Amino acid sequence: MTVEPARSAPPLSPSVPAPRAAAEPAVAVEPPAAAVLVTHPAPPGGRAAWLAWSIGVSVYVLAVIHRTSLGVAGLDAAERFGIGASALSTFSILQVLVYAAMQVPVGLLVDRFGPRRALLLGVLLLSTGQLAFAFSSSFAPALASRAVLGCGDAMTFISVLRIAARWFPAAKNPFVAQLTGLAGMGGNLVTTVVLAQALHSEGWTPTFTAIALLGVAVFALVALFLRDAPAVVRPAKPPVDPQAARPKVRRQVLDCWREPGTRLGLWIHFTTQFPGNAFGLLWGMPYLVEAQGMSRGEAGGLLTLLVLSNMSFGFLFGRLLSASARARMPIVLTVITTTGLGWALVLSWPGGHPPMWLLIGIILVMGSNGPASLVGLDYARTRNPAERLGTASGIVNMGGFIGTMITLFGIGVLLDALSPGGAETYSATAFRWAFCWQYVPLAVGTLMILRLRRRVNAAGA
Repeated sequence: MTVEPARSAPPLSPSVPAPRAAAEPAVAVEPPAAAVLVTHPAPPGGRAAWLAWSIGVSVYVLAVIHRTSLGVAGLDAAERFGIGASALSTFSILQVLVYAAMQVPVGLLVDRFGPRRALLLGVLLLSTGQLAFAFSSSFAPALASRAVLGCGDAMTFISVLRIAARWFPAAKNPFVAQLTGLAGMGGNLVTTVVLAQALHSEGWTPTFTAIALLGVAVFALVALFLRDAPAVVRPAKPPVDPQAARPKVRRQVLDCWREPGTRLGLWIHFTTQFPGNAFGLLWGMPYLVEAQGMSRGEAGGLLTLLVLSNMSFGFLFGRLLSASARARMPIVLTVITTTGLGWALVLSWPGGHPPMWLLIGIILVMGSNGPASLVGLDYARTRNPAERLGTASGIVNMGGFIGTMITLFGIGVLLDALSPGGAETYSATAFRWAFCWQYVPLAVGTLMILRLRRRVNAAGA
């Protein structure tokens, strides 16, 4: 460190060089007492990152168990509440509608208050909604409880992705996102294997109460051990008005929406996710049992195959995306094409009773739907700054659930229209025509992807 010339020195002419100041010895400066915890500029990864992700993803696994519980209880719910296909689909539609509507508010919440708080709130809502559903004996209270459950579910996935973004290097994020989806499918596996059996052996109220009480352990795990991000000690900065530092909500949402990569991500999520989602959440079990004449055990086995296929594709796509971002669009277009062609073959089979090998084939293909939808989130992550990543992820994550909601409702309405006698008269022909509804959102979504892909490519994505 250098010092200024002594004040008593006479003024010098501009043409005369100033004498060189004597150098003072360097002095070590202690860090100020007021230090703050700030995040690392580069996420470290490592064991601590995997531990943080594991705690966060436990909430997502729990949410998937809650979300998919109606998929194996659809026929039981129809009997318990005395409802038909349209009313039964309302359960899942409302749950998905609430989930989709909450995505942007949750993204803003995560950006401002951190993923840990969002996860804690999500566990509380999930447990409350499921407990109310366990004791509901009529349609209206059960419907309200699924809405509460949808709110809790909405808090989970975006929060886990934000934890991954803060703890892992950017290059590892696509793989971690796929692992998150894969872990969620583990929750779906619990539903199809464990919950389906418990529902028939223990009954409605004990089964759903037990699921609700799982939230107590998960809440404690998050509250005690999860941190939003790794931290180091650095000198405190001058106090900043938090309101001045944060962009307006409307501006943050608009900035995300104006980014073509965000909109492309939304339509990728919309188009790739809904076929497998609609089948697994509600219509898979009735289709296999009522239209294809399978027992519940056989149908449950095929739904388990859907989950296992989803997990396998999640791992495969994660590896491909980690190796090269150029794999994103080929994966998306291949999954869309294969799903469309697969269902065309199933639905056009004479008599509406395709052979077992073909049913297994379409279920394996639908296993690629969920992992492909996560490519949309990767487009949003790479095209938005970190401070609005939660909001952008929320916008994208609406897509698949809006598509699911449209598909669930359309199939339910067509089934009721084609089966005036109610659920007992659902035929293979009715299901075949009702499932053709899937091609409406599939066509719209594909056209939007092709349109927005050109814009993103022109912008240098």
